[in-house]
Amino acid sequence: MKKLFYSVAALIITASLYSCKKMEDAYIDVNAPAPAQVIDVKTINTPGGAIITYNIPIDPNLSYVKAVYEIQPGVFKEAKSSYYTDTLSIEGFGDTLSHEVKIYSVGKNEKQSESLSLTVNPLTPPVKTVFETLTLESTFGGVSVSFKNITQANIAIYLMVDTTGQGTWAPVTTYYTAAMQGEFAARGFEPVERKFAVYIEDHWNNKSDTLFEVLTPMYEELVPHSLFKALHLPGDFWQSVTTSYSLEHAFDGIANVSENIFATIDNVSKPQWFTVDLGQKVIFSRMKLYQRTSYPFNSVWVKSFEIWGSNAPNPDGSWNSWQKLGAFEAVKPSGLPFFQYTAEDMNYEKAGEDYNFPQPAPFVRYIRFKMTDSYAGTGRYQLGELTFWGQIVP
Repeated sequence: MKKLFYSVAALIITASLYSCKKMEDAYIDVNAPAPAQVIDVKTINTPGGAIITYNIPIDPNLSYVKAVYEIQPGVFKEAKSSYYTDTLSIEGFGDTLSHEVKIYSVGKNEKQSESLSLTVNPLTPPVKTVFETLTLESTFGGVSVSFKNITQANIAIYLMVDTTGQGTWAPVTTYYTAAMQGEFAARGFEPVERKFAVYIEDHWNNKSDTLFEVLTPMYEELVPHSLFKALHLPGDFWQSVTTSYSLEHAFDGIANVSENIFATIDNVSKPQWFTVDLGQKVIFSRMKLYQRTSYPFNSVWVKSFEIWGSNAPNPDGSWNSWQKLGAFEAVKPSGLPFFQYTAEDMNYEKAGEDYNFPQPAPFVRYIRFKMTDSYAGTGRYQLGELTFWGQIVP
């Protein structure tokens, strides 16, 4: 009976809306003249665009105000704003030249006023300001690109490589971002000198200049998990909340599986740490931390941690035989508050968090993972997988 009631109610509402729309359309005066132009127009130039404010005419036929402008030769864009607002946002310019913008008042019958012409002078667009901050450097297994994007514009960073040394350019990767700042790496290259290039493009097809660098990627190899073993020293926090979430899951080579994790016990203060025997001596270049796929960027995720190394750990569990190899902090690309994510955030999570070790690094056989803070700020934490790269010492 309830389903029938809701169905009938939905039909009544739909019919009412349709009836109102027909009545509204019936009152549109197709013979009414075009609305008057907007007045008191003011312009504030912005990076790659402008904000235009105005006062709307008192005209019952007015429906909306629109701006028409050319961002590139032959490429015209429109911006529209209803009669309930007094602002138009113009965007998409790739330079700081003067550009003409034509403003129209448009009636409910779609008749438009004579154009009101004005000139905007956009500030330096993001493709250029971000380009000025680009760095392209050698890193372990490839090259790294870093940038600053203070306006948090949506941009794409294109990385290319000269495959022949004769200017035969091929794409390596495209990095999409709206983060205020960031860094990414392209790996899988042999330690051979190559020419790399990087440039920026926005979604209006505006492009920056191109940065060229001749770089030699640094040698590294994956440190195999097969020799890793948990080492239980006094004072370590290797106990798990259940046997299903044992420490061994942190280095079993399985990532991005929500239940294949190491989870510490509850009600324990921070910091906490555990010890791993690598089974061989390694000089670390970088590492990747895979968090638990649940609870992204909050709760029991690791927020900050340290990696310590040793070749002869003191059996009493003390720290006097350990050397700090690096201190790291997780960063959410978007910077948004808890429970708010972008596609970039989720892709970053799935790919794992990359961290480079300060160089030069010593060779070590044993490591300690020391969790100094979680997103929840508590001592309890969970992690999915730890993966390391570097040079294995014979």
